Amino acid sequence: MDGAIFPALLGAGTVFVLGAMSPGPSLAVVLRNTLTGGRRGGVACALGHGLGFGVYALVAVFSLIALLEAAEQALPVLRVLGALVLLMFARWTWTSADSPPAVQHEQQRASGRTGFAEGAAIAFLNPKIAVFMVAVLSQVLEPGMSLWTKAAIGGLGMVIDTTWYLIVALFLSSKRLEDVLERRSGALNRGLAVALAGLAVWTMAQVILR
Repeated sequence: MDGAIFPALLGAGTVFVLGAMSPGPSLAVVLRNTLTGGRRGGVACALGHGLGFGVYALVAVFSLIALLEAAEQALPVLRVLGALVLLMFARWTWTSADSPPAVQHEQQRASGRTGFAEGAAIAFLNPKIAVFMVAVLSQVLEPGMSLWTKAAIGGLGMVIDTTWYLIVALFLSSKRLEDVLERRSGALNRGLAVALAGLAVWTMAQVILR
């Protein structure tokens, strides 16, 4: 087994977890589908979002490693650019910590099919997720990683994302979750901001010291 898999999974998994839990448009869509469509609508939305996020993760992993293997000398440049993007995300996340997105409470009852489509759309059509994914993965990927390692990193993103939003839909399908997340959103976003900034600084240090 590829010896780089465990550090890569740990680094990517940590940011995936913080990113999934951080309040944002994705959480707002899952919450809305749960509140309007019940548990079924919320679960469908969570599965759709996890699928969309997983597709992004797999495409990003395989594309980035293909790029690095074609031009390995581009790795330091890619990591520096990724670190700068992470710092931008950290700053934006910190400054927006006290401004959680509002969840619209619609009167009509959403269907499971609608929830799945909305979940997939908000994950797959959000360019911010793509940029975030590339910035994070550029810090943990290495040229020559095995097929298993690449699939494991991409699959981990899908599993973490789907699991979190399933928890939202299955166990907290009430307004209580919305209230809790609104109270804790500042702390969650600041935690994500610190993690992103820490990963960026660590990457810069590694590039400089090599």
